[in-house]
This record gives sequence, C-alpha cells and structure tokens, in this order.
Amino acid sequence: MTETTQSTDTEQAAESAQTSDIEMQRSGQPLEVTAGETREKTRDEWTDYEFEGDAKFAVEDLDVYYGDDHALKGVSMDIPENSVTALIGPSGCGKSTFLRCLNRMNDRIKAASVDGTVELDGEGIYQDGINLVELRKRVGMVFQSPNPFPKSIRDNISYGPRKHGDLETGFLANLLGRSDDEEVEELVERSLTQAALWDEVKDRLDDNALGLSGGQQQRLCIARALATEPDVLLMDEPASALDPIATSKIEDLVHDLSEQYTVVIVTHNMQQAARISDQTAVFLTGGELVEYGDTEQVFEDPQSQRVEDYISGKFG
Repeated sequence: MTETTQSTDTEQAAESAQTSDIEMQRSGQPLEVTAGETREKTRDEWTDYEFEGDAKFAVEDLDVYYGDDHALKGVSMDIPENSVTALIGPSGCGKSTFLRCLNRMNDRIKAASVDGTVELDGEGIYQDGINLVELRKRVGMVFQSPNPFPKSIRDNISYGPRKHGDLETGFLANLLGRSDDEEVEELVERSLTQAALWDEVKDRLDDNALGLSGGQQQRLCIARALATEPDVLLMDEPASALDPIATSKIEDLVHDLSEQYTVVIVTHNMQQAARISDQTAVFLTGGELVEYGDTEQVFEDPQSQRVEDYISGKFG
C-alpha cells in the first residue's frame, strides 16, 4: 500500500469517527469505547416491548448477585405466552442467569441472591410459600448438553409423572389394582410424538436412552420435560452441542411447541434466534438488558448502537 493510499484511509477513518462522535453527542451518548463496545446510555423505550395478548411472565427490576458480582442489573420485561422469546448476547452477559430466574434454579447456587419480582400468570414466584416442585413442574427446563437418565427410553419419560405422584406403576400398584401402565404408554407416545422422536424410537422403548444419538437424546430430554405437562419450556442453548441436521430438527420442534407452550430460549447463534423466535431480548456487558422487541425489528433496525454493533459482529 502506498503512502498516499495510507494517508487517504487514515483521513477517511478520522472523518468517519468524527461524524460518529457528533451523532453520539447529539443523542446524549458518551463517546468512550472499550473492548470494541460503544458506551451508551440505555433508554427505556428500547426495552418497552408492547404485544397483543397476555404476558406469561412479568419481570420487574430484577437484580441478581453472585457474591459481589452484579450479574443482572434492573431487568424488566414481559414475556408473551404461546410464543418463542430468544435471549441473545455475548458470553457472561446474564442470559442464562435470567433464564434460571424464571423457575428459581438460581436458588440452588449458594452465592446467588435475587432482588425484584417475577410473576408467572400474575403470581409472584419469589414470594414466601411457593412450592418449588410445582413451579418447576409448570416451568420445565432443557439444558445445553443432553442429560438423559441411564434408564430405558420409556422410564425417562415416565420418571417425572411418577415422582410427582401422577402415575402409579409396579408390583404393589398392580396388586392393589391401581396400576396406570396403560396411561404410561399413552404418556410416552404423546410426549415422544410432541418431541418429534416417536417414529424413531417406538420399537426400542426398553433400550437404554444413553444409546441414542446426541440429537435424539436432546429431543428425549425435551419429551421428558413435556411429560409433566408444563406451561413453559426454558431452553439453555439446546442445540449448541449438536450437528446441523440435529440442530434443524430442534429448531423445527421449537417452532411447533410454541403453538401450545411458552418457550424461552438462550442462544449464541444469532441466525438461529432470527429463524425461530417471535421476539428477541439482547443482553450486553454488565448484565444489562439493552433492547427487547419484535425479532425482525431487533435484527433489521436495532435502536441501540451497541446492539447493532453486536449483531454485525463488531464485538462479542
């Protein structure tokens, strides 16, 4: 590259930066830049998402601490029922922490403390007296890595309802005439069908679930969560460990499930979020919800410069 060309490039870069600075000054945004991320003040209207229908979750001023680490800062958002809400953002921004707040999984972390309110169908889930077993039955969860039990496919599906007392099986139940074996078979078929797995495993229900492929194991875990008849399905990067074909099946499944369930999914794959979600929430550095709205609007016309930079790959 010649000296003249270098000089021209430098002048153009300086002019572009100056123009950007002027625009940011007019909007009242600070000019500091750190690690590729513009520092700007988040505006309430960027996260004030209005939608038709009822909110399944209503979250207000949610703060989460892990010891002295402020993992989530004042997050407020409503999540529509019977839809797919994607949570995106760089690693460490609080996406999974927020997801775990929706069924109080953070309670299992000793260092975690939660302030603020989370309502499910208008009832605060952090108030005293909440039955956590019933809460997590209503708000099922699928984790990043498939975690089937080392049991048969059939037993994986029926395990939850049996533990909750919804089904009685075994020698004693048979002896007393209370066996629900027929209901178990119906439950297994229904749950596996919902998870788009029935046709692949219907002839091997007594096989150990650990013998399934990775994608099949993840769909089995989804079927296991559906067996307890939840209202909500939380999914923490459910396809991150899967190949493209298995990922495509999970995405199709998520889309189908949203007709009956409220689905909230964490993903690092922005193309995936754009394909499968109805609305998208963007968390950025410091555990801050920066923008939340209709997925098409967030990806095609983001209101925040930081969100635009993240989506375009300038940082994260």
